[in-house]
Amino acid sequence: MNRALTRVAGFLGVLLLALIINLNFVNVIKGSEYAANPANRRVLLNEYSRERGTIIVQGRPIAASVPTDDRLKYLRTYTNGAVYAPVTGYYSLFYGTSAMEAAGDDVLSGDDDRLFVNRVADLFKGRDPRGGNIVLTLDTKAQQAAYDAMAGQKGAVVALDPTTGAILTAVSTPSFDPNLLSSHDPDAIQTAYEQYQSDSVNSPMLNRAFNQTYPPGSVFKVVVAAAALEDGTTPTTRVPAPDSVTLPDTETSLANFDGERCGDGQTDTLEHALTISCNTAFALLGMDLGTQTIRTEAAKFGIDNQSFQMPLYVARSTIGPVLDQASLGQTSIGQRDVQITPLQGAMLAATVANNGTLMRPYLVQQEQAPNLSTLPSGDAKPEVQSEALSSDLAKQLKAMMINVVNKGTGSAAQVDGIEVGGKTGTADNIVGEAPHAWFIGFAEHDGKSIAVAVVIENGGVSGSETTGGLAAAPVAQQVIKAYLGL
Repeated sequence: MNRALTRVAGFLGVLLLALIINLNFVNVIKGSEYAANPANRRVLLNEYSRERGTIIVQGRPIAASVPTDDRLKYLRTYTNGAVYAPVTGYYSLFYGTSAMEAAGDDVLSGDDDRLFVNRVADLFKGRDPRGGNIVLTLDTKAQQAAYDAMAGQKGAVVALDPTTGAILTAVSTPSFDPNLLSSHDPDAIQTAYEQYQSDSVNSPMLNRAFNQTYPPGSVFKVVVAAAALEDGTTPTTRVPAPDSVTLPDTETSLANFDGERCGDGQTDTLEHALTISCNTAFALLGMDLGTQTIRTEAAKFGIDNQSFQMPLYVARSTIGPVLDQASLGQTSIGQRDVQITPLQGAMLAATVANNGTLMRPYLVQQEQAPNLSTLPSGDAKPEVQSEALSSDLAKQLKAMMINVVNKGTGSAAQVDGIEVGGKTGTADNIVGEAPHAWFIGFAEHDGKSIAVAVVIENGGVSGSETTGGLAAAPVAQQVIKAYLGL
C-alpha cells in the first residue's frame, strides 16, 4: 500500500515538476516572443482596454481610437483610410498590426519606457494608461493630390523635403481601407482581409512606395551623368552618341527610341543627351567610366544593395551584378538588373536639388506623451546620409535636369512661374507587357522645396523614351503644385 502511494506521489511530483518547467518556459523564456507576436489576440484584447495613441499629420488625426459600448472599449478608426494606408497600416483584432501601427506600437500602446511616469500617474488617478501619439512628416495636400492623380493606376508616389529628408508624400495604389480590418466584427474583418489578400491583380496591401522595386530605366541616367561630371566631363562636352551601338562581345544592338538621332549622329553634348534621353550616349559613357565608378556613384545616391528602416522597412535598391561591358552598357541606361524603390527615386532627385547632399529619409516628426508633451529624443533630427556631389557639380546637373523639363522629355511636369527639374524613364520589364513609366523631379518656391518620384506600373508604350514624361510627369506636376500652393 505504502509502495503504491509512493509511486502515485512520485508520478504526481513528476507531473507537477513538468508543469512548473513548462510554465517557466512559456512565461520566462518564450514570454517576450509570444507577447510580441502580432497574432497573439490576448495581448490585443488587453490593449483594447486602453485608449491607443493617435497618428497625426499636420495637426489632424489620421488614425485614432474612439470609445465604444461593446466589450472592446475602443475602436480604431482611420480618416481617409486608403489615402494613408501605406504609412498607417492597420491595427486589427485578428491580424495584428502593420506599417506605423507596428513600428510605433510601443508609443501608441503606452508601453514605451519613456511613458512609465505617465502610466504610474494614470494608475494613481484610477484610469487605464493611455498611449502616446506619433506625428508624421507627411503633407496633407500633397498626399491627397498624389492619391487623386494616381486614380485607376497601379504604382506609387513618394515626395521628400530635399533639405531635411522628411517624407512629404507616400502613396501606393491601388490601396486598401484599414477601417475594414480594425472593425469589431470578426466575420467582416476576415472577409475584407481575404479579399485583399486574394486580389493578385491589384495587390492592394502591397506597399509599392517602400517595399516594391522597379527597373528605373532612363531615370538612372542621372547617376551616370553625375559620375561623368565627377570624371571631368562638362555639360557642353561632346560625348559619343551614334544612332545605335552593338554591345561588346554580343550581337545585341542598343538603339535610341524610334531611330532618333542624338546630336549630329556621332556625338552630342552631355546636357543635350540627358535632355532627350539618348540611350547610346549613356550606354557608351557608362562603359567608358567602368563598373566600379558607376557602382560607387550609385551608392552615394543611396543605391547600395542595402535595405533600411525609417522606421518602416524599405526594400533594397541595387544595380545588381555587372558581369561584363555589355551588361554595364545596359545597366547604364537603368535596365538589366537595376532595381530601385520609388523612395529611392525621390532620393535621387532630392540629392541633386539639395546641392549634392543626400539627407537620410525619415517619416516620424515627433513622438508625444498623452498630454502632447514631446518624449525624450522624440523630435526628428535631420541627418546627412552622404555627399554625392560637390555643390558646383550638383548645380550643373540641376541645370541639366531643368533643361529636361523645359526642352526635353519631361515637359508635362512644367509649372507656370517656377523652375522644375526632372528626368523621365521608361523601363522594360516582363516580356510582352508594357514598360513602367517613371518621372523624378524637384521644384522650389517661396522658401519651400520638394523632390518627387512617380512610377506607374505598365504605364508606358514599349520602347518609348517619352512615355515616362507623358504618363508619370503630370502626376508629379500635381503633387508639386499642391505642396507649393500653386
